[in-house]
Amino acid sequence: MISEGFQKKGALYSLFALMLTLLLYRVLVVFFIDPIIYNWNRPESSFFYPLAFPVALMDIGFVSGVAIAIKQIRQQLSRAKLEQTLIREKLETELKFLRNQTNPHFLFNTLNNIYALARKKSEQTPDAVMKLSKLLRFMLYDTAKSLISIDDELKMLEDYIDLEKIRYNDKLTLSFLKDITDKNEHISPLLLLPFVENAFKHGASESRFATFIHIEMKLQDGILTFSIKNSKENNGDKCGGDAAIGLNNVKRQLELLYKEYNIQVRNEAYVFNVVLTINLKSYAKNKLPHR
Repeated sequence: MISEGFQKKGALYSLFALMLTLLLYRVLVVFFIDPIIYNWNRPESSFFYPLAFPVALMDIGFVSGVAIAIKQIRQQLSRAKLEQTLIREKLETELKFLRNQTNPHFLFNTLNNIYALARKKSEQTPDAVMKLSKLLRFMLYDTAKSLISIDDELKMLEDYIDLEKIRYNDKLTLSFLKDITDKNEHISPLLLLPFVENAFKHGASESRFATFIHIEMKLQDGILTFSIKNSKENNGDKCGGDAAIGLNNVKRQLELLYKEYNIQVRNEAYVFNVVLTINLKSYAKNKLPHR
């Protein structure tokens, strides 16, 4: 009953507001617009001209329709902007989560390496600690950025490789070939590290005999080709659980960040090989909205 009463009052109020608007409109036309602005003296200028109120209703309806349309457009644009902001924040949160999954593995493996050196009282321990310090600095500052230079990513990989090589001595044969035309080209941080980490963790560290890791990085005209091949034990066709998680992590980052990329994984009996190709200039196009 109460709601019906409110509805009736609302309808009466709307009708009253419409009638008052029409009267004010006619007063404005009859006593100001026609005689003063247009200097007209015609039958339509009479206050009680029969067609005056329907014409006034059409005029007011047209103006009201335009105003409502503009308001709807503004609301639509505002909603679209809010939706883009929410999508960007969601994707950025997911990216941070994916990168944070990489960081613990990265740090724990490095700390284990330094611990092994310290137990042996190796002269390499101070140098390893210094490299770890550089890696921690990279983790704290550079990984918070959306993009870093390919040169910074390369230095981080080289420091990590140097720390890992300490564990293996002559057991491991490692090569890292680079053909970079522009070291100032940008890349998302920590995108390449999981491949290198997997090569050591599931290749060199799990092999009982001499092992190898071959890495090639080529960058020309914004197209990055990163290839890494490592020997491994013949443990079936499927990649290990941790390695699969790491690869899925990188694949998801690629989906979020780059429009043009390709990743090929070959898991053979004694060799594991990954080839990643990225058009670095396709970063975030149609994927991650810019601020």
